[in-house]
Amino acid sequence: MLTVLSVTAAREKILKGTLSVTGAEILPLSAADGRFLARPVTASTDLPPFARSTMDGYAVAAADTFGASEAQPALLTVVGEVSMGQAPVVPLQGGEAMPIATGGMLPVGSDAVVMVEYTEVLGADTVAVHRAVAPGENTIARGEDFKAGEVVLPAGHRLRPQDIGVLAAMGVTEVAVAARPRVAVISTGDELVPPELEPGPGQVRDVNSCLLAALATRTGAVAEPLGIVRDRYDDLVAVLGKARGYDCVILSGGSSAGARDHTAAAINAMGKPGVLFHGVSMRPGKPLIYGLVDGCPYFGLSGNPTSAMVGFLLFVRPLLLKLQGGSEEQPLLWARTDRNLSSAGGREDYVRAVLYNKDGELWATPLLGQAGLLATVVRGDALLRLPQNSEGAERGEKLEVILI
Repeated sequence: MLTVLSVTAAREKILKGTLSVTGAEILPLSAADGRFLARPVTASTDLPPFARSTMDGYAVAAADTFGASEAQPALLTVVGEVSMGQAPVVPLQGGEAMPIATGGMLPVGSDAVVMVEYTEVLGADTVAVHRAVAPGENTIARGEDFKAGEVVLPAGHRLRPQDIGVLAAMGVTEVAVAARPRVAVISTGDELVPPELEPGPGQVRDVNSCLLAALATRTGAVAEPLGIVRDRYDDLVAVLGKARGYDCVILSGGSSAGARDHTAAAINAMGKPGVLFHGVSMRPGKPLIYGLVDGCPYFGLSGNPTSAMVGFLLFVRPLLLKLQGGSEEQPLLWARTDRNLSSAGGREDYVRAVLYNKDGELWATPLLGQAGLLATVVRGDALLRLPQNSEGAERGEKLEVILI
């Protein structure tokens, strides 16, 4: 018999007892995408470093255009021209305009840009402005993106391509990022053979080593499969001994309470405090094990690939993110189910589903079937969460979505 925790209580127990990785490494921007910042990045100067135009047209003092219209344009004297990549040579005086291209630096004395579409050239040195502009119109002010000293990206932020771009704009060429946690992945089961072998009668290929390693890698970790272990206690203890020194150990299979399920006992044999809980009130993946040995987290996931995947997403992923100083990034999404769903009280159900848009709303088609069916996670792109105290959901009811 398993003494189970709720999903919320299990996640809290896991995250509360784990420290963030303190190690960091310096990487060039070209290699930093997807990594977690170890330290905040502050702006060393204003960005942009000068006021500039966002349109092709004429730099003007906005007050000189007030009241301008098609019938009564403002006539301004054209002086100089803003050359790209250079500061304007002369300042702008009252009643003057200076040709400027998108991205050009505003001359002193100007505070707006009139789009070229609303101007008409009259002779060599006069332009008619047919539409008034307000101060700041069609311009970006100095420091409008970031002020010098402002925190641009906080520690723990996972770098995206747009973040790489803004760092390059500030002249940052390398950043300190959290070290990637090393994760040992172990599959257990007498019925398992490596993917490259042809299974014999009663045998199946090892799915979880590849599945869990890929999930860990996508979470930012360095995953190292340690192979298949037979359903023997001594063999499992021996391979766990080889896993010492990793930042996290993930086992799949052997997590129930049967005679051939040795995961909990093997984790306890590694050291203190050992297994902290065994069982979570959820489906699929109820017989989940979590333990700590000398500060290293150990997970015992179901041998069923779908159950192992759900267990990883709910519990292992948040921990691996925390080890890198990060946190869950997925936005809270809701979708309406397009069929009735039943659920047993006292547990959370996670139903595989396909998402689609209908009349501007997110809907989901549940993919029903046993957790052992791989097709439900291959064809699906989400999990629908049925809360622990619900007895199901009616068609059209909104349910929380976890993207897979």
